Amino acid sequence: MDTAERLDLVTRHTQEVVTEDELTELLDDDPSAYIGYAPTGEMHIGHFTTMRKLADFLQAGVDVTVLIADLHAHLDDNKSPFDLLDARSEYYEVAIEAMIAAAGADPDDVEFVRGTEFQLDEEYTLEMYRMAAETTISRSQRAASEVVRESESPKLGGLLYPLMQTLDVKALDADIAYGGVDQRGIYMLSREILPDHGGQSPVCLFAPLLSGLSGGKMSASEAASKVNLTDSPEAVEEKIGQAYCPAGELEDNGVLEYLDHLVFPVLDERGEDFVVERPEEYGGDLVYEDYDAVEADFLSGELHPADLKPSAAAAISDVIDPVRERLADETDLLAEAYPETYGE
Repeated sequence: MDTAERLDLVTRHTQEVVTEDELTELLDDDPSAYIGYAPTGEMHIGHFTTMRKLADFLQAGVDVTVLIADLHAHLDDNKSPFDLLDARSEYYEVAIEAMIAAAGADPDDVEFVRGTEFQLDEEYTLEMYRMAAETTISRSQRAASEVVRESESPKLGGLLYPLMQTLDVKALDADIAYGGVDQRGIYMLSREILPDHGGQSPVCLFAPLLSGLSGGKMSASEAASKVNLTDSPEAVEEKIGQAYCPAGELEDNGVLEYLDHLVFPVLDERGEDFVVERPEEYGGDLVYEDYDAVEADFLSGELHPADLKPSAAAAISDVIDPVRERLADETDLLAEAYPETYGE
């Protein structure tokens, strides 16, 4: 695979690359990439889109590290209490491995690291203090504004969050930092200050944030806005059936975004088409080899939401099915990680 082919794989389904020239230069060699997840709430389909991207990295010959950022989960307004960190970290690793496998890659090719394995080391801690001494409150707050829960009087942990995430890039020896576009502020800070702390400015790849099923931004606290990895086929069908998907409109249309960024890449990996079942009186079934054709028919009115939704729900449910089955074997772990939801 030449550099151009590797670049296409690594950058597809991303919103921004900072910078493409730097990434191209990296891909002439054998770079490493990392993505971090703070183990807070249950993982959902929005996480799956970024996990699927890791399959592209692996196929392009990029070494991949997944950071289970347990300390970050606590620093962000105590979203995960200390007594739940171990269980939630284990759950995240199990769920992520299942998603990587469902996307067509081998989870054994991914290295998993927990933040507590290195973020308490003396060298890391001393460097964080140096950063803290040189970084203003306003700069740290601005960097974290899209990630950390905000308030008029922010907690100190939220201000340390972007400094630690910056140091994570150095500690994990990552050439590429990958995450949602909400991470942009933090990684721009990393590119700015890391060279003064013994590291290199990372190349940054940002994934788009998908719309919620109820329109607008996906909300972790709103059940109807997302598909959970443990949702039954019936629950998926109900959520997609009630989703915001006005005829001919693309903006805030989570149904179409799920198809574009998750379903079609997985179908492509499997060598399968997306089929919309439709009565003969309305033109019969529609068969799509790529997402662009779906979007074109949806915009023209050839494909109506009433026909799209059931087929989209079935396809989404099929994609998450291996993950759902894997988590069904982890009832004790789920109960330990989320006692308020799965505990007795």
